[in-house]
Amino acid sequence: MEELKQQLREFAKDRDWDQFHSPKNLAMALSVEVAEVLEHLQWLTEEDSQNLPADKLEKIKEEIGDVLIYLVRLSDKLGIDSLKAAKSKYRINEKNYPVKNSKGNAKKYTEF
Repeated sequence: MEELKQQLREFAKDRDWDQFHSPKNLAMALSVEVAEVLEHLQWLTEEDSQNLPADKLEKIKEEIGDVLIYLVRLSDKLGIDSLKAAKSKYRINEKNYPVKNSKGNAKKYTEF
């Protein structure tokens, strides 16, 4: 992850894009890229979304790459270690969604 973060810093620096990479702009770009992932899955059945043709899967793969790029840039700009943040959130989710309450259940933890 650190290597990717450094590469993205250099990529932005070489193009003088840091001036555009404010947390607000990066969050907005991240949102757009997530929407582009959704666009490829919109209107598919559950089964179709699990059995994507190779060409559609390739397009989604590219969009997921964009999502990760913007997420890494946003985390970097805010000084957040995204892996630590994910691990911390995972521990919170373990407490909020104990197996006995959540197994096979899609309800939010506040509804248990």
